[in-house]
Amino acid sequence: MKELYEQTTNKNKQQRITTDENKKVIKSNDTGKKTLKKFGDAYRVLRKPLITEKVTNLGVQNKYCFEVAKDVNKIQIAEAINEVYRIKPTSVNTVKVSGKNVRHGKTKGKQKDWKKAIVTLPAGSQFNI
Repeated sequence: MKELYEQTTNKNKQQRITTDENKKVIKSNDTGKKTLKKFGDAYRVLRKPLITEKVTNLGVQNKYCFEVAKDVNKIQIAEAINEVYRIKPTSVNTVKVSGKNVRHGKTKGKQKDWKKAIVTLPAGSQFNI
């Protein structure tokens, strides 16, 4: 029974190796970090800039706010800002905003949850939104 198991596992390993050779897959030293791969991913990360009175007052401190995709991290947000605006941010803070409960007559519902990113730029640099 053990020999049969070893033969089948060896056969499966050989099949995987041959399929990898046929597909010419290049194995890389992936550290698990998420990074932007294609051009245009920056616009998937940065949904839209937030323009409110509070955010306008933060502009004096070189801080700008964006609505971002819920599944991105701070590193991806910084790379997207660098790709779109050609400015490397000094820090990125994120906030998960929960959607509000709403009613339309008798029907109850909930607005979508979303993620907000507050991006701090280096002193003396700014961009127009």
